[in-house]
Amino acid sequence: MTQTIALVTGGSRGLGKSAALKLAERGTGIILTWNNNQQAANDVVEEIRRKGVKAVALQLNVGDVQSFEAFARQVQEQLKTVWDRESFDYLLNNAGIGINVPFAQTSEAQFDELMNIHLKGPFFLTQRLLPLLADGGRILNVSSGLARFALPGYATYGAMKGAMEVLTRYQAKELGARKISVNVIAPGAIETDFRGGEVRDNPQINQYIASQTALGRVGKPDDIGAAMAALLSDELAWMNAQRVEVSGGMFL
Repeated sequence: MTQTIALVTGGSRGLGKSAALKLAERGTGIILTWNNNQQAANDVVEEIRRKGVKAVALQLNVGDVQSFEAFARQVQEQLKTVWDRESFDYLLNNAGIGINVPFAQTSEAQFDELMNIHLKGPFFLTQRLLPLLADGGRILNVSSGLARFALPGYATYGAMKGAMEVLTRYQAKELGARKISVNVIAPGAIETDFRGGEVRDNPQINQYIASQTALGRVGKPDDIGAAMAALLSDELAWMNAQRVEVSGGMFL
């Protein structure tokens, strides 16, 4: 049986790292990307390899569309060298950053940075990788609970994530002829280093979110990583064009 292969952007830390490890536990080979911290990416690769699963790490800035052509060539080379394959099976568009700034004070530069990383980047990266994505493969985009509920300071971030939810439906419609399914996961607040670890490290923020979550706590990275792996699994192969919020029931 041919091993499945997943490409996970932003797989060196946080939710992407958890997803890569959870996918590897299911026997899926991993191509993960990193932007700034190569050592962290190498550590994840080694952890995956200790599970007996093949993995590689490639540098990628998802906000730099001009770099995608060279990146795709690297992916193609690694597929051939490491797996003797010409395609991969799952694309997880996970990489991202967070900016908290009021709508009235948001600069054009801040808007453009979030747009490039959270919308333009995934749009054109997915487009460029389509020739390498196997027919019958799966794409999982990443949104946020902030596309459903509004918290001050996240207008731009939430807007980009909302756009990704719409894009997901169009991708599902247009890629269906190749039997490629496309879904989008919307995490709630998670205890990671995202935005300096404010949810994880600020007791007041953590307690407030827990009080507004039906299950009574803030999410952990593995809550989302496990869900990402499940959404890419054969068990959910018939799910398509769906937004799935995984937040423990925030702001119900």
